[in-house]
Amino acid sequence: MYIRSTGNISPQKTFGNAAFPGEVVAHEGNRLNCITPDYKELIDPKLIRRMSRVIKMGVASAMACLNQAGVTLPDAIITGTAYGCLEDTGVFLSKMAERGEEMLTPTSFIQSTHNTIAAQVALLIGCHEYNNTFVSGGASFEHALLDAQMLLQEGEAKNILVGGVDEITDISHIILGRFGLYKQGPVSNLHLFNYGTKGTIAGEGSAFFLLSNESSEKDLAKLEAVTTFYKPKDFADIESQIEAFLAANGGLSMYDISLVITGDNGDVKNDEVYHYLENSLFNYCNVVKYKHLCGEYPTSSAFALWYAVHLMGQNADPATAHTAKIKRILIYNHYQNTHHSLMLLSAC
Repeated sequence: MYIRSTGNISPQKTFGNAAFPGEVVAHEGNRLNCITPDYKELIDPKLIRRMSRVIKMGVASAMACLNQAGVTLPDAIITGTAYGCLEDTGVFLSKMAERGEEMLTPTSFIQSTHNTIAAQVALLIGCHEYNNTFVSGGASFEHALLDAQMLLQEGEAKNILVGGVDEITDISHIILGRFGLYKQGPVSNLHLFNYGTKGTIAGEGSAFFLLSNESSEKDLAKLEAVTTFYKPKDFADIESQIEAFLAANGGLSMYDISLVITGDNGDVKNDEVYHYLENSLFNYCNVVKYKHLCGEYPTSSAFALWYAVHLMGQNADPATAHTAKIKRILIYNHYQNTHHSLMLLSAC
C-alpha cells in the first residue's frame, strides 16, 4: 500500500506544515491532550458548533489528509477506534441519570457511536462508498489497515482513507486511572522513560492516511505489511513472531531494517519486552520510542505510523541525530501486553 498523504492532530505540533520533530512540546502531568488547530480552515463554522472535540479532531485530520493528496472523493473510508466518542457518551449517560431517563435529546446519543467520525467525513464530502469502523481495542487501527489492504488487493478500491482516533475525557481519565494505568505525582513526558516506575501517561490523537494500490511521484512511503498477534506466551514467542513476519515479506531480517520504532510507554512492566528485544533481536539497528510524544492510548500506533512516514520523508534518524538514508522502518507496539502489532515500511 502506497501512502499518498497524511493528516495528524496530536499533543505535538504535527498538524499542517509544522517543523516536527525539531520542536517537541513538553507536557507536565499524566495526561497529554491534543493541540487544537484552527478548525475553521477545514470545517464550516456552522458545523463545528455541533461537533464534539474528538469529531472535530477526526474530521479535520481526515480533510487535511485528503487535501494534501488532492483527492476529493476516496473509494472507501475506514477508521479504527477503541473508545469512540467518549465525550458525547458521557453527556448522554449523565443526562439519562439526571433526568430519570426522560426528556433526552437525541444528538449526544447519535454522536456517541464509534462510527460517527467516519460517517461525518463521508457526509461532508458526499462519499457513498464503503464505510467501516473497527472497534478492536489495541488492534483497532491495525484491523482498519488490514481491511484496506484486502480491498486494494481485491481491486475493490484504488484510494482509501484510513484513520485511527481516540480521545481522553475527564471521566475516562478518572476511570482508567483507578486501574493504576497512569503515573502519580509530578511527571513530564520528556522524562517518561527515566522514572522506572509503574504506570504511564494518557494520550490521544487522530491520524489519517490516504492509501493507494498504485505508485505515484507523490508517495511518501510504502506500507509493505501489517500483522497482529494476541497474548504471546513469552518474549521468545514475540521474537519468533517478528522474525517470521520479516521472513514472510521478501525474506528480510533485522539486518535489512534501518530503524525500529517501539511502543515503550514508561511503565516498568510494560517495557520489559522492549528492553529484552533491544538487547537481542533489535541489537543490530537503531531504536527510537514515540509514546513520550503522544501518550498511551489504544490506537497510538496510528501516530507511530505517521511518525515513521515523517522520518522517512525527512531522512532524519533521531537515534543517530544526523541525516541518514532510511530504507526500511519496522514498528512494533503492544497494548497492555494483549494486542501486539507489527508494521513494515519502505522508502519509495
